[in-house]
Amino acid sequence: MEMLFKQIEEKRRRLDKLTSIERIHLLLIGRQIDRVPLFPFGLSCGTGWFCAKNMGFPIQSACEDPEKSFFSQQETQKQFGYDSSPILSYASHGAWEFGGDIKFPATELDQAPQVIRHPCKTVEDVKKLKLPDVKTAGILPLVMKFSRLQEERSLLPITFPCGSPFSYAGNIVGIDQLCRWVIKEPDCVHMLLRLCTDHILQVAEYWIETFGPERMVAHEILPFESNMVISKKHFVKFALPYLMELHNSILDMKIKRFFSHICGEQKFNLAQLEQIPMGERSIVSFGPEVSLTTAIEHFGDRCIIAGNIDPTALQNGTFREVYDLSRKCIEEAKFSPCGFILAPGCDLSPITPQENIYAMMEAVLDFGYYDA
Repeated sequence: MEMLFKQIEEKRRRLDKLTSIERIHLLLIGRQIDRVPLFPFGLSCGTGWFCAKNMGFPIQSACEDPEKSFFSQQETQKQFGYDSSPILSYASHGAWEFGGDIKFPATELDQAPQVIRHPCKTVEDVKKLKLPDVKTAGILPLVMKFSRLQEERSLLPITFPCGSPFSYAGNIVGIDQLCRWVIKEPDCVHMLLRLCTDHILQVAEYWIETFGPERMVAHEILPFESNMVISKKHFVKFALPYLMELHNSILDMKIKRFFSHICGEQKFNLAQLEQIPMGERSIVSFGPEVSLTTAIEHFGDRCIIAGNIDPTALQNGTFREVYDLSRKCIEEAKFSPCGFILAPGCDLSPITPQENIYAMMEAVLDFGYYDA
């Protein structure tokens, strides 16, 4: 297998006409690139876990230690030759920031932070909830340190956590409780969503004050909007209005684009999500539940499409199986109007075999060039 890895790397060096930085920069401004980029960790929340393990660091350092997280992602990128740059994200935003507790992963089988105490249990708790100080709340100081590393050590965008409000609310009260409240306590849900939206906008303002808007990208993950969690009716009533407000406000702040992961089965929401302003050539990624053809139909004329290899296949499949899945994704979406990025459909498990990262890369090298 080591010989195969060397052959893939030699092929990449021989065929590539652009560096990763050049490729992503040109893609984001709508210029011709040499091949389909590869983001082996997608735009969800698991970028750092594989890289931390790959470099011999504890899994939790992907969030707990910005320096180790950034370093491990940079070095892993050099090792495999893919195109995505370091990013710090996790799916538990809201809980810790508003006064709850989270537990960082302790083993490679426990790859994401878990909410162990929600800050709100009752309607009265929500009524007492106050906006946190974005300079000190929860994970935000660690993300700010990571963003400073992005500014100092990379020419690619600086990201900040941008929601979504409904998913933040689910972390604050627990998604089971939130789903009950959308039926029994709708006014309380709207109160909570108002707080979450205002909090995210304060985060955006803090990052803009620190770095300016030119290199900023709003990074959002939409897991609890999935139709496996809420219906289209409740999505339209509770999630959509706050997403619309959030996107319009952030674009008014002169931030140009979003990196958005539409997580899980969201086929009943796509027509509504399509209405949300996305700025200039944002990247929108999808899970395997939404076909790339469907994603292109709804977003391809204004956004770069990313996805959507099943992460389970990446963890458990063979080199050939992952290669074939990658080929199918490339063939389906390579000529999406605004561009395509090959990526997993959600988090990449830290126990994914290294050879399956190389399998994605070889598929890109065999099928992803635009002049072939």
